[in-house]
Amino acid sequence: MLPSQPLLHAAVFALAVLQALASDTFIAAVYEHAVILPDVTDEPVSPDEALALMNKNMDVLEGAIKEAAQQGAHIIVTPEDGIYGWHFTREAIYPYLEDIPDPAVNWIPCTDPTR
Repeated sequence: MLPSQPLLHAAVFALAVLQALASDTFIAAVYEHAVILPDVTDEPVSPDEALALMNKNMDVLEGAIKEAAQQGAHIIVTPEDGIYGWHFTREAIYPYLEDIPDPAVNWIPCTDPTR
């Protein structure tokens, strides 16, 4: 039985970190890409459309990160806005954000997402 993808990625990441910590030096990579941007609008898109756009950019970043790691990079720096872009009004950004509850609130969004 093959390990699940997230488990395999976590194991590869852990091994890379251990290898980097064991040496006195490391190799870094800096990656920039043409971010896939949403259409310019003052109206918010649906959360599903926002997630689809972010997943497209994550796919691009994942490919670049894997390539950099294969070339020996231990640390990989990606663009700050490389997942969702930067063309937003205050109202239009909300579908791209995730609510983080106040620590005093007894609520776990993963187990009760409709609250």
